[in-house]
Amino acid sequence: MVNHTQGTAAAGNGNSACGERKSFSQNGGAAGEEKKTNRAFFALYLGFFAGIIWGAVKIIEYIFKFTRVIPAFLAEPFYRHDFLLTWQGTLVGWLFFIVFSILASFIYMFLFGKVRGPWMGVGYGIAWWCLLYLVIGPWTGMMGSMYFSDWNTILTDFCLFLVWGLFIGYSTAFEFTEEHSRKPA
Repeated sequence: MVNHTQGTAAAGNGNSACGERKSFSQNGGAAGEEKKTNRAFFALYLGFFAGIIWGAVKIIEYIFKFTRVIPAFLAEPFYRHDFLLTWQGTLVGWLFFIVFSILASFIYMFLFGKVRGPWMGVGYGIAWWCLLYLVIGPWTGMMGSMYFSDWNTILTDFCLFLVWGLFIGYSTAFEFTEEHSRKPA
């Protein structure tokens, strides 16, 4: 008779002959050497991809005229507006959004890194929208007052920042809490 338990352990699924689950680290080490995710590298990685993905969505929403706020709005205090309307200016704006997302990811990791679930990330995105669109944006000239904006612009950019914050917040919660092992309600 063939012992299937030993065969599956030899195949590399982590089960030993006694049915125990072995723990392997990211670098393939043996049990007891489980490696934790580096918080700084994860925040950098997460912010970079948040900037790439949601910056591209910002560009697409501007191309399809869902918003009147240019994709390079974060670069507005540093560059002439005419330049930011060109494709090169759009790329500069995308780069600014990536850097902004990396910084925001580090801030989230520092302040809310242990919070479970998606709701803190949603609130974080809404807080950034309020800060940028209601306070810093009009004050620095990144954009005009929301009083003069149309509803499409307000709702589109609000939702963009909401899902951007959700992306950062829930990715962090999933990585640094036991969110991935939680059973559905």
